[in-house]
Amino acid sequence: MPDTTIAVRCRNLTIRVPGRTLVERLQLEVAGGDFVAVLGQNGAGKTLTMHTIAGLRIPDGGTIELRGNPIVAMKRRQIAQNLALLPQYVDDAFPATVLETVLIGRHPHIGALDLESTADREIALRSLGQVDLEEFSGRDIGTLSGGERRRVAIAQVLTQAPDIYVLDEPTNHLDPQHQLDVLQIFADKAQNGAAVIASLHDVNLAVRFATKCLLLYGDGRWQLGESRSVLDAERLSELYATGMEAIRWRDREVFMATGTRTQGQ
Repeated sequence: MPDTTIAVRCRNLTIRVPGRTLVERLQLEVAGGDFVAVLGQNGAGKTLTMHTIAGLRIPDGGTIELRGNPIVAMKRRQIAQNLALLPQYVDDAFPATVLETVLIGRHPHIGALDLESTADREIALRSLGQVDLEEFSGRDIGTLSGGERRRVAIAQVLTQAPDIYVLDEPTNHLDPQHQLDVLQIFADKAQNGAAVIASLHDVNLAVRFATKCLLLYGDGRWQLGESRSVLDAERLSELYATGMEAIRWRDREVFMATGTRTQGQ
């Protein structure tokens, strides 16, 4: 019987691009209740890691399991019933209202020829309410600002209602308050048993919300651990190739980039 206690398990996961190994032999287990922040420079492999975990690309080595099931043996519909991917960028190929766009999140749960039910619409409207867009339900998706469109994409993955969320830079285009609001939504999901993996550019958001952090150095190396043990000025200075200083704020350390490139950069 598969071990379903771990939501996502990566064994020896390796990710390469031509001429480079970005991630080598990653060992990652994400259980319900975990909020894992993925941190690293541009080009370090964060997006490719997210896409690989979501089953959109074949790893260059190793295996991925969702609830103990090899992802390569799962159909896309089955994956989507368990895992929602928020991509970094979303294109709108066809005109649609905000509500119609968010309802796409229900498609893994309904038949191919079936229409969305009243219950599906209620789930979608609740998700829009969570991101402060319920009154936008009838708006044309093409009339929204970048930040509003990002919140619609977040409402869509909430409407999908999986127990695993893989979020590629969920705070893109969001103002500071909506960044906090959105990450709090997913922190609450984790506290209620979901597994959350999110790539972030702001290390201080990881400090605030993540229970664990995965650091990707872009040369195959990685580090994984509890946020409070992994996030320190020395590691972050190496990770981002710039000096990082820790500052005590309330009950935690936050980090500031000094703008001084580290040796060898």
